[in-house]
Amino acid sequence: MTITPTVLLLPGYQNSGPQHWQSHWERLHPQYLRVEQADWDFPLVEDWVATLHKAVVAQPGPVVLVAHSLGCVTVAHWAARHGLPVHGALLVAPADIDTVEIDELTNFRPIPLEPLPFPSIVVASSDDPYASIERSRLLADRWGSRLVEAGAHGHLNSDSGMGDWPAGQELLRELIEQH
Repeated sequence: MTITPTVLLLPGYQNSGPQHWQSHWERLHPQYLRVEQADWDFPLVEDWVATLHKAVVAQPGPVVLVAHSLGCVTVAHWAARHGLPVHGALLVAPADIDTVEIDELTNFRPIPLEPLPFPSIVVASSDDPYASIERSRLLADRWGSRLVEAGAHGHLNSDSGMGDWPAGQELLRELIEQH
């Protein structure tokens, strides 16, 4: 018997508002769990990694991580520190905090570039203001992730008007159904 993985949603800096695709997914799938960080506006890498770790180990079975922006960077830090296996990760619009100058995020530098110890898909936009497509390609390559180039959709957030983002749901389904 196959156990369906628990989906953990990891928003980025300042959380995902009501029109963000992660919030749409949470409403569509009440079983999906949002990882609630203590401070969305002044994030600390150690706190965010510890919160993610607690959320992963609290699950009784396999886990799929669905991260956006700084949430993707948090996953990379968590994997570098803990290396626990998860079923997979959907990493959407990873923020290039190594080059983006947002003071609150510099403590997440440098982005870990080690291969992730689980299957992953990076989704990147060609006009993301927080990561060039070249940098997104590099992150996907170094993390060992499959790269999906989504076209010109900004930061793939609320401003992008993704709604419930059916194409993203299909990528998540692929990760869940893999063996």
